[in-house]
Amino acid sequence: MGLLGNIFGKKHKTRTQHPSHKVDWDFYFTNVDRKLSSIAVDLGLANIAPIKDQKNVCWVSIKMLAPREDGLSSNSESEILGDIEDQLAESMKVKHSATHVGRLTSDGNRDIYFYVSDITLVDKTISDVMLLYPKYSFDYGTKEDEKWSGYFDFLYPLPQQMQSIQNRRVIDNLEKGGDKLTKERPVDHWIYFKTENDKRQFWNRIENEGFKIVTDDHDKSFGENPYRLHISRVDKVDQNSVDEYVIHLWKLAGEYNGDYDGWETSIETD
Repeated sequence: MGLLGNIFGKKHKTRTQHPSHKVDWDFYFTNVDRKLSSIAVDLGLANIAPIKDQKNVCWVSIKMLAPREDGLSSNSESEILGDIEDQLAESMKVKHSATHVGRLTSDGNRDIYFYVSDITLVDKTISDVMLLYPKYSFDYGTKEDEKWSGYFDFLYPLPQQMQSIQNRRVIDNLEKGGDKLTKERPVDHWIYFKTENDKRQFWNRIENEGFKIVTDDHDKSFGENPYRLHISRVDKVDQNSVDEYVIHLWKLAGEYNGDYDGWETSIETD
């Protein structure tokens, strides 16, 4: 995951000012204005946003000096970009009680986003930090955004992108356990449905794709989707492979009013 780690950048030191907010930074790839982009976002803010006393979004756009050909940040520049972001986040928090919500890396630019209550002297705070990095040109702006649409409609991942993030987290745990991800192994999936008919139709769509049924049951304790299907298939577990078959199952489940509830597999260290 080295390349992804370089794009994601440094671990954030952000400390929340809201007791119910659990900081949860992650990232995903997307296209913005038809250009490959990386978005990093604090997913944990979705549980408390919009924050009522922070009705203004503020952004700082930094022109990278040595971007990759695809417009994302290079290995050589990722560390200093992370330092700039950390400095901006700390200064904005101390001087304006700002909430650091995310960033966009695209087309040779690094855009960093905050929400603040009062925009007075925000421009000075940003300029003071950027004076420490004279080689970098930058721009900034503010806009009223009471509903935090910039966070929810732009930075926050769509459901399919969120599923890919969850896939990567499982893969990261496999790697932490010593898995090299090179060995095919049984991969289990759980899907829950509202009706038996929905479950049958879903299975009819995938029964010729190599899956086998591990458990097919019904239990009212499962809630609104009491019909459970636990299936398994031998597969690769690299990111591209997992995204391909998991998102395939996730989409099909949605077509039949189902809820794809995740996947798991064994750690293979050989």
